Amino acid sequence: MRCLCTALAFFAIYSTATAQATPPPPDTADPYRPALHFSPRQHWINDPNGMVYHKGVYHLFFQHYPQGTTWGPMHWGHATSKNLVHWQEQPIKLFPDSLGYIFSGSAVADVHRTSGFGQPGDTPLVAIFTHHNPLTEKRGRNFQYQSLAYSLDDGATWHKYAANPVLADSNSSDFRDPKVFWYAPQRKWIMTLATKDCISFYSSPNLRQWQFESVFGKTAGAHGGVWECPDLIDLELNGQHYWVLIVNLNPGAPNGGSGTQYFVGQFDGHQFTALHTDTRWMDYGPDNYAGVTWSNTGQQRLLIGWMSNWDYANQVPTGRWRNAMTVARQLSLQQVGKEVYLRSEPVQQLQQQWQWQTAGQASTQPLPTSKAYTLRWQWSTAQAASMVLRNAAGEQVTIGYDAATHQLYIDRVYSS
Repeated sequence: MRCLCTALAFFAIYSTATAQATPPPPDTADPYRPALHFSPRQHWINDPNGMVYHKGVYHLFFQHYPQGTTWGPMHWGHATSKNLVHWQEQPIKLFPDSLGYIFSGSAVADVHRTSGFGQPGDTPLVAIFTHHNPLTEKRGRNFQYQSLAYSLDDGATWHKYAANPVLADSNSSDFRDPKVFWYAPQRKWIMTLATKDCISFYSSPNLRQWQFESVFGKTAGAHGGVWECPDLIDLELNGQHYWVLIVNLNPGAPNGGSGTQYFVGQFDGHQFTALHTDTRWMDYGPDNYAGVTWSNTGQQRLLIGWMSNWDYANQVPTGRWRNAMTVARQLSLQQVGKEVYLRSEPVQQLQQQWQWQTAGQASTQPLPTSKAYTLRWQWSTAQAASMVLRNAAGEQVTIGYDAATHQLYIDRVYSS
């Protein structure tokens, strides 16, 4: 196979132009806003939260501080989409209260009405989140516990459960980020919860009363920092059923700061057992963190993450807004030899819009800056290849393939 493209490309890295996405209006004083990644109109965001698909709408909630562009008392911001590409920011949905800040969590469509919220015929949306109490934290007491909120109008308005919190643990200072799903074989809800540098599993018949099931991770995976934002999903490969436990870690990622590791294994409704002993990373780059999947999407497993890193999240040079989400990803499994790995790729809605080809010789090609597009690059694995994305200021990102080690790499040393 011949090398179809080894090219030197020129394009405007910080273009605010867009054709396929609908971000907020361009801010001439803030030229870094991405075209195909959700970013807030203003102020701070971090972890994606409460993702649920309901009546044709993808709901994306997120950690949000509406009074500044650095981390502060957390709220749940809200955005919606019908195609995972065009996002519409909605009003803030959950505000801090006497129990504390609204930290990360998940949301489910309670189609069986196990929670008892609403009237017969309703499908309540139920959010499960961590309350973080800064007052009890200062006193050295338990300060993180799990609470509920529910919506009876398809996510437009939310009501906090009067009996919050529904789960607390006085023995742990890191007890947060509940990701909940319905485990049909045993007709119960399963919660994956980050507890220091392990994952604890709880179960419930109704989302309101929870009991401890098991713990995983004391001797598995990377332990360079605190484990956060877990997710447990089921995937099928060649007729065989697997479970994948996603665990976000900060610090301790392979390129510094925050990152996402995963474990392929089996889950029996009580305990997760990994099928491998090596540490596996969803990404080696530093800008995908706290990624979890949407619930209520059937057999599809769709994930979105926070496109930043705690090493520098508070210092990026944007003006009235700070940080963005990754593009949505489709998760699947792939077998390599005897091992099964997690595969992650952009959702199909992000279609190719522009391309070019060269016949193996180095060339320079201007890329269009008037629209957003996907660049598809194909080359021969028999020889090294690289592509440089460069702007007029001399900033550049190199994407390449090392034929000797059979590895792809990205070098952004000179990307400012």
